[in-house]
Amino acid sequence: MKVFGSSGVRGLANDEVTPTFAMRVARAAGTAWGAKRVAVGRDTRTTGGMLADAVASGLASVGAAVDRVGIVPTPGLQAYAEREGVPAVMVTASHNPPAYNGLKLIGADGIELARADLDGIEELLDGREFARADWDAVGESRRVEGVRRAYVDDLLGAVDRERIADAAPTVALDPGHGAGALTSPGFFRRLGCEVVTVNAQPDGHFPGRDPEPVAPNLGDLRRLVRASDADLGIAHDGDGDRAIFVDERGEDVEGDAALAALAAAELGPGDATVSAVNVSQRLVDVVREAGATLELTPIGSTNIISRIRELRTEGANVPIAGEGNGGIFFPNYRLARDGAYTAARFLELVAERPTSEVVAPYGGYHNVRENLDYGSAAQREAMLSAIARAAEAADADLDRTDGYRLDYGDAWVLARPSGTEPLIRVYAEARDPDRAERLVDRMVAAAEEATADA
Repeated sequence: MKVFGSSGVRGLANDEVTPTFAMRVARAAGTAWGAKRVAVGRDTRTTGGMLADAVASGLASVGAAVDRVGIVPTPGLQAYAEREGVPAVMVTASHNPPAYNGLKLIGADGIELARADLDGIEELLDGREFARADWDAVGESRRVEGVRRAYVDDLLGAVDRERIADAAPTVALDPGHGAGALTSPGFFRRLGCEVVTVNAQPDGHFPGRDPEPVAPNLGDLRRLVRASDADLGIAHDGDGDRAIFVDERGEDVEGDAALAALAAAELGPGDATVSAVNVSQRLVDVVREAGATLELTPIGSTNIISRIRELRTEGANVPIAGEGNGGIFFPNYRLARDGAYTAARFLELVAERPTSEVVAPYGGYHNVRENLDYGSAAQREAMLSAIARAAEAADADLDRTDGYRLDYGDAWVLARPSGTEPLIRVYAEARDPDRAERLVDRMVAAAEEATADA
């Protein structure tokens, strides 16, 4: 049974992710950890309290005391886990719609569990072989106060507070009714920013916008930036581990452009960075110019984290890593995606020049994406086989890390099966929009020709 995806487990709350299921996952994790204490946090979703109760009960049943930290951004729970040396369970569906919920498992080092650890917990789930404490040895729960405050204090000590305060920027903030609504407004004010907000009331119904900080959901933020003459707009997802930006003109900043700008400020000769196989040409170009190296992984934060850990064990310096969806790691600070920290590091750049100028060198790239449906397993295999033949025949560097990525030096195309839907996704990026279209069309044509015979 495959339970954990590339970033925890998610599903429709009280349908796929039920209290019974959450309790079983907690019992399996508690059994694997064998820890005396485990922390439990959640985001603002309406089903979060119900599922956190179930998780706490499951952990108590295996004999673990439970630290209930309440609503907190995922990076805030990770900071608590690292500080206290205890593993943790975060009840969140991150950027998924309000009806969803899920679970993320965090080690006692504050880092999301590696794939091998998740596989071990899945084996316990399959066998239902959980530890069971005697009646007089079950765990007790205690409410822990001040976790959000301690998280913000950590953030303040990790960024160039004076540089930002001297610039006195106006920040328009949209935490999207998520956990960041309880931490980010105060954090940016303490940094010396003038802060104006929208969708900043914690609300699990997410009335102002859906939790995912993508352009169609950020109209309120764009309008607020223009109305307030803000220097930067910042948006979070439901659990506050991502940051997406709007420039001083009220125009969207592509996540890939923000990652490239941050990477250009961090990377030097001999450094390494890690991203997923759908990495933008923007980051490829930055890495090349810096004399650094780029490692690609299958899509998903779990895979990126695992590769960062391996590189650091080998002695590599990995100052930055992540994806263009706003989920960025600064491993020398903490191996966790952190929307507030990422935004503060971006503010350090904005302190020197306007946001639009910060990302200007990383504009001019064009992305094309197409989804291909298939009706049967035979069609899926026929399409993937045709794509593989086309990829192997192409005059480009082929990467099979997750699907088939062809790198032409100035452009790339990727075809891979979706992990969540019956689709094959084809992406391309180039400075010339026609070139990106042609690269996608070749892959699509090969796949569609194969389905005619399947």
